[in-house]
Amino acid sequence: MADILSQLDALDGQIGNLETTIGSAQTVSAAFQGELKSMETTMSAANRQVSGLTRSVGWGLRRAFDGLVFDGAQLSDVLKSLGRSMVSSVFSSAFKPVQNTLAQALTGGVQSLIGGLLPFQNGAAFSSGKVTPFARGGVISSATPFQMQGGLGVMGEAGPEAIMPLTRGADGKLGVKSAQGGRAVTVTMNISTPDLAGFHRSRSQIASQMSRAIARASRNN
Repeated sequence: MADILSQLDALDGQIGNLETTIGSAQTVSAAFQGELKSMETTMSAANRQVSGLTRSVGWGLRRAFDGLVFDGAQLSDVLKSLGRSMVSSVFSSAFKPVQNTLAQALTGGVQSLIGGLLPFQNGAAFSSGKVTPFARGGVISSATPFQMQGGLGVMGEAGPEAIMPLTRGADGKLGVKSAQGGRAVTVTMNISTPDLAGFHRSRSQIASQMSRAIARASRNN
């Protein structure tokens, strides 16, 4: 009985080793298939380049012999033209991959630069991919770029700036509506700050308080 158990244990060990070997073989096979696919892609690209080069050289030969037979060109001129055509074809074929790589790198760099400069990408979003409407006005407390016709603009670069909606009056002109009934609104605010640096740090908070105070005054008048 002990011999049978020992043989079973040995068989289990051999089965485990076989499973490990099969797993390693599958990994090697998958890697080999990946290399084959990569090689096929490379060969296809090389075949396309060779086909294009062949067509270019063939077209150059045809033009050269047409000039020699039909136009009465001299053989030396024909050979020079053929040589220039072949050199141009080979150079174009060799430079095309480099050109594509440079174009992709340049495009990616420009997109990254624009993405860093414009925090309102993805549908003209101003912050974290969210659109902030200003139809009713608002306050911009930090430098914020925005798109405009013919280029870009920056608002809030020198401190808080207010965005106020325009209203067309009875005379047909656009302007800022001050208050209902044309009455003036007076807002008095007392600001105390320990120093100039503290005042600069509180600019955003002060601008928000002013905006809320003006809105309340407009509703109450």
